[in-house]
Amino acid sequence: MYNATTPHCADLSSPSYVNFTLSILILLGILISYLPQHHRIISRRSSEGISPYFVLLGTTSGTCAFANILTLPASQRDLACCRELSGFDCAAGLLGIAQVGVQWVCFTVILLLFLLFFPTATPLAPPSQPTKQPSFRTAFIVFGTCILHLILVFIVSAIILYRVPSHLTAWAHTLGILGTCLAAVQFLPQIYTTWKLQAVESLSIPMMCIQTPGSFVWVGSLAARFGWEGWSTWGIYLVTGVLQGCLLGMGITFEVRKWKKRKQGGEDVDGNGHAGDDDHEGTRLLDNER
Repeated sequence: MYNATTPHCADLSSPSYVNFTLSILILLGILISYLPQHHRIISRRSSEGISPYFVLLGTTSGTCAFANILTLPASQRDLACCRELSGFDCAAGLLGIAQVGVQWVCFTVILLLFLLFFPTATPLAPPSQPTKQPSFRTAFIVFGTCILHLILVFIVSAIILYRVPSHLTAWAHTLGILGTCLAAVQFLPQIYTTWKLQAVESLSIPMMCIQTPGSFVWVGSLAARFGWEGWSTWGIYLVTGVLQGCLLGMGITFEVRKWKKRKQGGEDVDGNGHAGDDDHEGTRLLDNER
């Protein structure tokens, strides 16, 4: 589709080692930032406190972002250049795509863990503090919707890429706008859930502490690589960084409040009246299979 023998490829053949190092650090940072969230769900054996709609919007937004960067003309040119570049130069040129891909994979793992460790039994709470947990049916619908969305996006992308490539730029920007819209509201259900529970539960504060400032560094890196032409790619992470910062501030506030209660000799309870952080775990899904 693109001629690999172009000035653009010549530029990629002489990568900046400073930019390459920064891109590698961002890639590793994205991967490391999600590990606390994966570990927290697995260690608690519960995804309680994580909004299913947060998972739905985050996964579909990530899918749109990954498909967007794969279909951008700039990415297509980079991929075409790999036919004539060395392995190192090609890898350096594709680090922007790799970053978005790793982010998508990591959030998809959260989707899988959310379903796998979905609490099937609502913990007992005082009558004055009733809790309403989402049903497993809701969790399964979220999972199925994410998978269906993934299949449809990549089928449509492949058809446009190979059948009507002249519409590829419009499709890439459509994905970017859709992903940005989903990202813009992604954290709202989680903010509501966390506020309602007055506790972070299975949500990881270390993950947000890494990702919130990291998202702005990532925005700068992607903007430097793709420029204004790639606004639909880095705009997603600018929006999510701001909203995640709001959720982080809320989570820290609740954790500090709980720490102060413990320090003052009060009962170790969360905002819902549950004793302890590990005593009210929902039963793991697989442990309750018939």
